[in-house]
Amino acid sequence: MNPAAPTTPREDFALRGFTFSFFTMTAIITSYFPLYFQYKGYSTVQIGLLYSVGPLTGIVSNLFWGLMSDKYQTVKKILLLILIGQLIVAFFMFRMDGFALLMVLMAGFFFFQQPMTSLNDSLVLLTVSGTRKSYASFRVWGSIGFAAAALVFGELLRRFGAGLTPALALGSIIMSLSLASMLRDARDPKFKRPSFSGFMPIVMSRPFLAFLIILLIVSTAQRMNDGFLALYLQQLGASPSIVGWAWMTSAVSEIPVFFLLSKYGHRYKELPLLAVCSLVYIIRFLLMMFVENPVWAVAIQLLHSISFGILLFTAIRYIQSVIPDQYRASGQAIFAMTWSGLAGLISGTLGGWIFNTWSPRAMYGTASALAVAALLGFLVLHARQSGPRGAQDFEV
Repeated sequence: MNPAAPTTPREDFALRGFTFSFFTMTAIITSYFPLYFQYKGYSTVQIGLLYSVGPLTGIVSNLFWGLMSDKYQTVKKILLLILIGQLIVAFFMFRMDGFALLMVLMAGFFFFQQPMTSLNDSLVLLTVSGTRKSYASFRVWGSIGFAAAALVFGELLRRFGAGLTPALALGSIIMSLSLASMLRDARDPKFKRPSFSGFMPIVMSRPFLAFLIILLIVSTAQRMNDGFLALYLQQLGASPSIVGWAWMTSAVSEIPVFFLLSKYGHRYKELPLLAVCSLVYIIRFLLMMFVENPVWAVAIQLLHSISFGILLFTAIRYIQSVIPDQYRASGQAIFAMTWSGLAGLISGTLGGWIFNTWSPRAMYGTASALAVAALLGFLVLHARQSGPRGAQDFEV
């Protein structure tokens, strides 16, 4: 599916600005929500549960909003709706102290927040479809937004305390809502609503299901780091500004990899590239097991460029090659449901339990073991798909 007409420079600017803006909220959730909840007096296990209830809701919400986007052929209106929902729920969420009620509100917040990345990716992929524009030229602004927020907000929280987190979060949502109103839907108005009878055979095919399972394994390892890096660095004596530097380093390191993959990535097959990123994850998390100084942990985050940079770009490329444009939002929702929802649920509960019961080093050892399993999985899947009987082996 191609857009009705090429987007204008102003519309491209709005899309890049929106991508920058909503990733500032992602930075707050990933980097500073754990510290905020700790500031509010919640234990590591409770924080892990708070992080798991969101992805659990996200499993449903990613698929629901993706299907709604494809059914009604709009991304912009869905984005506006879920941003309004985020703002309302977040307003009440930051005013609640009871853990049970906070769990409910966190579930509601993530119902509206979790689909943001997949819907934004859908809009970008549809915008660049049939043009010379690249996905990386838009997605890179998400990395810049994440890096800027991690650094600037980290410094603000260091000076004024974790109690400033709600104001930063609400401000980020309001900014994203304003920019979303300037977006243009990259949909063909003459295109009929798709019949989803053609969608299910694709996602239920053996190779795609095998891919999703292996993706879930490596994503769980990555999400353990996302959920508990801030708490680990704090145990090592890091201030909120050091936590910000760690997240800024990882986000900035993605940028050159996105552009390199955008230009040269087509020369390499997806599954071998994903095996390479799994190998880097093994090294990265083994190093995190033995780090003593939080400054060295910041340096290790540079490996995020090759690990997560390859994982995100290549997984999206694989899904884009399998799923047609008329199911673009639903396809990205399946990816987000795996990467963010299921992996977030497993990493939040399992990672929180290991972190609290054993140690953060044991958690990183588990993450490294998961990366080993993913490495073997991607290699086996590539070998089977490349073999003479690969197509027969993976028929529905």
